[in-house]
Amino acid sequence: MDSIKKARRRAERGERLCLADVLALYEDNDLTFLAACARRAKEKASGQRVYYTINRHINLTNICSSNCPLCAFQVEAGDARGFVMERADVAKALGQARAVRHLSEIHIVSALHPDKPFSYYLDVVRQVRAALPNVDIKAFTPVEIVNFAHQTGKPIRTVLTELKEAGLQSLPGGGAEILSDRVRRIICPKKATAAEWLETMRTAHALGIRTNASMMYGHIETVEERMEHLLAIRDLQDETGGFQAFMLFPFHPAHTKLAEKYHLARVGSWEDMKMLALARLVLDNIAHVKAFWVMLTMPVAQLALGFGADDLDGTIGEEKIIHAAGAKTRTGITQEDLCRIICEAGYTPVLRDTFYRPIEAGE
Repeated sequence: MDSIKKARRRAERGERLCLADVLALYEDNDLTFLAACARRAKEKASGQRVYYTINRHINLTNICSSNCPLCAFQVEAGDARGFVMERADVAKALGQARAVRHLSEIHIVSALHPDKPFSYYLDVVRQVRAALPNVDIKAFTPVEIVNFAHQTGKPIRTVLTELKEAGLQSLPGGGAEILSDRVRRIICPKKATAAEWLETMRTAHALGIRTNASMMYGHIETVEERMEHLLAIRDLQDETGGFQAFMLFPFHPAHTKLAEKYHLARVGSWEDMKMLALARLVLDNIAHVKAFWVMLTMPVAQLALGFGADDLDGTIGEEKIIHAAGAKTRTGITQEDLCRIICEAGYTPVLRDTFYRPIEAGE
């Protein structure tokens, strides 16, 4: 009980939390207290502003060599459900994106295709840059970057440098799952290790490539492993300052081998809000926390604005990876709906680019 009282005092004062503090606050389970502390932290960082962007997601392929038990999106080579976007397919997607008013970001993540060479991905980045010269390119998780390094035999730094020269500007935060190799050996044994994920982000930051960070929770990890994950992200941010935003991904179990083996169900919104508030309090050095509405559903994402989130991500257009795992949300949303949802929560919507620079409505 003393540990909970001490942790509550530290959270209330906005002091930096240690592992024991955050575990105590999790055990305390006082959601209204956590919400109040997280809102103060959010408003200290971004006032009454809540950000969103107008973006489009492109998933280049679902054919994957890693065959992770946590994933419902990937298929093996030769599967009839497999797809690969070739140059004409990318051009069609970019043509549709070009017509979108205020579009500021193309977001590209994919599977680990066993045969597509690194040059294919470089060419996609160049194609996006040529077609949309004023749009930010956020592409390839650290897991994909490590895979490119393994494919080519090049250091991660070289891979990132070549992508940056092609036009890439930032990395999404996916693939972190839980930064525990015990967990990763079960849920994604062929993907990058925890150390490789962190080193890729460290290298990207050193090259001036800003990134996001993430966590996928609600599967076979322990609560302590979740909190150690947050602290690892915070430690790296102390070192580099390169993370722009953090987002939480609740595990969607439908159609996954992991769920079948361990009889897993989607965690509830209570857990979502508790984790979101705790992430905001632990990550005192990351300015923005996203409520990713595709994962949470929009009503829960709107509620998350009262639990420390200050970003609803974007309009997205089309998303395949999360929906393959059973997400029931729409694949896109309008700018008007995003603004309405933010205003209903009592905040001021701010249209932003990838780097959180406001975009005026008339631009």
